[in-house]
Amino acid sequence: MIVKEYIKDFEKLGFGMFVHFGPYSVIGRGEWAKKTHNISWDEYMKAVQAFNPKPTWAAELAQAAKEAGARYITLTTRHHEGFSLYDTRGLSTYDAPHSAAGRDLIREYVDACNDVGIVPFFYHTTLDWYHPDFNTNFKSYLQYLRDSVEVLCSEYGKIGGLWFDGNWSKPGEDWEEDALYGVIRKHQPEAIIVNNTGLSARGEPGNLQLDSVTFEQGRPTPMNREGMSKYFAAEMCHTLNAHWGCGHSDFNYKSLPHLIETLCACRKVGANYLLNVGPTGEGEITLLQEALLRGIGDWISLGGSSIYEGKPCGVSCEDAPKNFALRIDNKLYFYVHDLSITGDSNVTVAGGGAGDKVFTGVPGRIKSVKWTDCDGNLAFTQDGDKVTIGCTGCTSGKSLVVRVAEAEIE
Repeated sequence: MIVKEYIKDFEKLGFGMFVHFGPYSVIGRGEWAKKTHNISWDEYMKAVQAFNPKPTWAAELAQAAKEAGARYITLTTRHHEGFSLYDTRGLSTYDAPHSAAGRDLIREYVDACNDVGIVPFFYHTTLDWYHPDFNTNFKSYLQYLRDSVEVLCSEYGKIGGLWFDGNWSKPGEDWEEDALYGVIRKHQPEAIIVNNTGLSARGEPGNLQLDSVTFEQGRPTPMNREGMSKYFAAEMCHTLNAHWGCGHSDFNYKSLPHLIETLCACRKVGANYLLNVGPTGEGEITLLQEALLRGIGDWISLGGSSIYEGKPCGVSCEDAPKNFALRIDNKLYFYVHDLSITGDSNVTVAGGGAGDKVFTGVPGRIKSVKWTDCDGNLAFTQDGDKVTIGCTGCTSGKSLVVRVAEAEIE
C-alpha cells in the first residue's frame, strides 16, 4: 500500500475548523437559504450587495481557530449558490470583488492563516445553482469549474488542500474527476484532495486521486484499508449546531462535553475532526460559538499534543468502551471518560467513574503513568498486555469530561 508523507502530515493536523461563509451569512437562515426558503435571485442579490465583511474578519477567524487548538481551516471559497469569495480573474462577475466587499476575501483569509501558523484549506462546491451551464451544458460547466479551481491553486501560494462537495447532485453524470484533480496536482502536488460523499456514503474512498474519506455528522468508524492500493486518511465534519451557515435565531448548540467527546471519538479511530462555525455577514463568530471553541482549546492544552500526534494502537478498555489509548513513540496516552469530581457531597455534584480501569492490547511494559493535567504518578498493575490503572477522580473545581494519562513504555 502506498502511504504518502503529506497524507501522514494531514493526519497530524488532527483538528480543524470548517467555515461556511458567504452572502447567505447576511440572511442568517442557513447556508442553503436560497433554496430552502425559496428566495428569488433578485432578492438574493440584495444579500450579495450587502455582503461586506469587516476588515479584520480573517485575522479574527484565524485567531479563533488558533485559540481553539485547530491546526487548519477549511473555508467555503464558493458554495452552492455559486458566489465566489475570491477574485475569479474574469471567469465571472459573481464574486467578492464585484460585491459590496470590493476585494478578494480569500487573499485576506490565506494571509491571516499564514500569519498565525494555521494551514489554509479551500472548500469548493462542484454543483452550482447560479451558473446557467450547470443544467444546460454540463461539459462547458465542468471546464468553468476546473478553471475556477486553477485560480485557487495558482494565485494563493501553498495551500493545505481542497474540499469538494456536490457530486451527489448529479449521481449519473461523468464529473470528469481525473481532469479536475489533475489541475490541482499540476499546481499543488501535495494538497489533500477531499470530495464529500455525503450523508448517504460516509467513509467510502471514491476516486483514487482523493486523499481522505469523509464522515458527515455522527461519529466516524475505523477505516478498513485492507486491499486498498493507497492509504486514505479520514476526516469527520461536524456542526456546532444543526446546520452549517449562520442562523440569527438558532439557540440549539451542542454542549462543550459533547464536542470534546466527539473530538476524542474521531482521534480514537485516527480520523481528523473538522468542526464548523457559521460567521455573521460581517465575518464575526458569535459569542456562543467563540466560547465553545475556546473551551475546546482550553481542554486540549491540558491533554497535550497527543490529540494531534497520537495514533491508534489497538488498546481498548474492558469496562468502558469509550476509553482508548493513542501512541507516540515510547509513550501511550490513555483517554479516560466520565471521571467524577471528588469532594464534599454538599458542594459537589455526585458522579461516578473513578477507580480501576482495565486496558488490554498494551504494547510493551509500562514504566509509569501520570495525568497530563497535574503532577503525581498513578498506581497501576500489569499482566502481559493487560494494564489496570487506578484512575482518580477530578478534584473540586475541575471536571475534564475526558482525562488523559501519559504512560511511558519500554
